[in-house]
Amino acid sequence: MFIYSLKASTIKFFAVVCVALATLITLIAFIPVAAVDDVAASADADIDYSGIKTNEDRIKFLAQFGWQVNPEAVQSVEVTIPEDFDKIFTAYNELQKRQGLDLTKFKKKNVQRYTYEITNYDGYNGVVYANILVYRNKVIAGDVCSADTKGFMHGLQR
Repeated sequence: MFIYSLKASTIKFFAVVCVALATLITLIAFIPVAAVDDVAASADADIDYSGIKTNEDRIKFLAQFGWQVNPEAVQSVEVTIPEDFDKIFTAYNELQKRQGLDLTKFKKKNVQRYTYEITNYDGYNGVVYANILVYRNKVIAGDVCSADTKGFMHGLQR
């Protein structure tokens, strides 16, 4: 049998260390998340993703990012967000997450994809498209991409 005794000062010391450790963990867990959320919210505060009912609404939405597009959509199709994301769709959703959007909430949903040709993309001579995915009058995803097979794709921001 082992007997171990502690003095009151040792117990106080460990209590102070435990409280300090708990406080530190709480600060680490909550402060950075709040700061990141505040930055994302302030960056997207001017962008309105809802109320997208008409072609004019979609053009105005893209104009919020500085894009000028041809007035008629190049393509308008209904697509289904897959239940299980493959490698390509996972990468596309990561692009959306960097914009503050997330497609995981829309798995198995039918959404409308609108594609517009951008007319003011600087520094590139080829054809550039803006794609937006709309679900219940709200933009849930979007990207800007070139029409070339070795082209580019990025978020809606310039």
